[in-house]
Amino acid sequence: MSESVEIAGGTFASREGKSAIEEGLGFAPKFDADGLMPAMAVDADTGQPLMLAYMNEESLRMTLALRQAVYWSRSRKEIWHKGRTSGEFQDVIEMLVDCDQDALVLRVKQRGGGCCHTKRATCFYRRVALGAGEGVVRLEGA
Repeated sequence: MSESVEIAGGTFASREGKSAIEEGLGFAPKFDADGLMPAMAVDADTGQPLMLAYMNEESLRMTLALRQAVYWSRSRKEIWHKGRTSGEFQDVIEMLVDCDQDALVLRVKQRGGGCCHTKRATCFYRRVALGAGEGVVRLEGA
């Protein structure tokens, strides 16, 4: 039987074996060597990618408890409750975890305008020109 740990916002299952992690119903998040896991926010209605950020265990627990996206700022080295200072909150509608439970997709309702610090609706506002051949790879869009 899988051991569980009670935490704020829910219970994390222990990571006891590949089968339980890949096929079981216990949420057993795996953080990298820095204690982080990637979390991709996408618009809950359109599926448009909004931003990629990282969560540590504390920010993940806060996200589960608040049902709003809370990340770990790698540049500032602190908890970052998305929208706390900008008003651009992300209400979490659904959270998906990948097969080995080391990456998340958050389906969110973006509130307060744009998602990006550039005030755009998404942080993914440029495309890498594929098939550019030799030379400098360019970006498209702005």
